[in-house]
Amino acid sequence: MDAPFQAPARASFREKLGPGGLVSLGLAALSGLALAGLPWIYRLRQVLKGAAGDPAEPADAILVLGRRLERDRLTPVFEARLAHAEDLWRRGLAPRIVVAGGTTGDAARSEAEAGREWLAARGLPPEAVLLEDRSQHTLENLYNVRAHLRAEGWRTLLMVSDPLHLSRARATARGLDLVVQCSPALGCPPRAGSLRWWKRAVHEAFLLHWYHTGMAYSRLVGSKRALERVT
Repeated sequence: MDAPFQAPARASFREKLGPGGLVSLGLAALSGLALAGLPWIYRLRQVLKGAAGDPAEPADAILVLGRRLERDRLTPVFEARLAHAEDLWRRGLAPRIVVAGGTTGDAARSEAEAGREWLAARGLPPEAVLLEDRSQHTLENLYNVRAHLRAEGWRTLLMVSDPLHLSRARATARGLDLVVQCSPALGCPPRAGSLRWWKRAVHEAFLLHWYHTGMAYSRLVGSKRALERVT
């Protein structure tokens, strides 16, 4: 069997879609419009509820989900994610941090490498920071980390991202049969309740609807090529 689809480094939007991605995107948009936006409203409620995260409990590893670099530098969102992961690590909630994210956009280095450099500057020892530096988006972040978890015999992840991203990240992790706790980096911009925050929430609601639409479509048509990426 061929290896599951993996988007190339610096992939374009279309290259990231993978098997069935374009069809499921169209179905997500059409179903939302046909049902007067009700699926998006339902997913928006999930996004807002998921922003609270879970109580922090000990885990095998802390996972920081990647974020695209700008001019090869960390964005404030990515820095806030890393700072929250550092705080969890210093509180003894996991012995290691996994930073995820490949080389995206026009960056010369991977998101994971940039994250490791930031954590090293904060005094974290090299053995406490692991990298997943091939992925191009959240699904690949989690798919690739799952392989490492299984190889090491680890079971639980304390997953860090900005609050509005967590509902989609949780759904993706569950689809991959990962045991995760979600921990929101509350310092991530934009400010909660601002116009930018609401725009981001609506965007995440659509992406979450797209994810579930893609899962349903792949199962309906029995697409092994698509399902091997998400389950």
